Amino acid sequence: MRVERPWGWYETLTQGDNYLVKRLLVHAGQQLSLQRHRHRSESWTVVSGSGALLCGETWHAASAGVMLSIPCGAVHRARADGSDLLILEVQHGDDLREDDIERLQDDYGRVIT
Repeated sequence: MRVERPWGWYETLTQGDNYLVKRLLVHAGQQLSLQRHRHRSESWTVVSGSGALLCGETWHAASAGVMLSIPCGAVHRARADGSDLLILEVQHGDDLREDDIERLQDDYGRVIT
């Protein structure tokens, strides 16, 4: 099921014990919240598009094939620049609920925790 967000959408592809796989599409000119998670790590693989991925204090150019590991607790975000950015996200942890998002900054007026 596709879940619409102000920055684009995501859908869960599969899940099992302590893992969940999503596909995210960030529309050109949009970005995810600056966020971190308390109960999970994530790995992102860029499938298509262009933009930038932040982990900690380091920005990484995002294009097809780029992979980024995000440790549990690390501040991160994805931004789409010239074109939509399609990302495969693999979450690992003991609590993979959607409410394990601590937003530090958000362009869309969503609750900052």
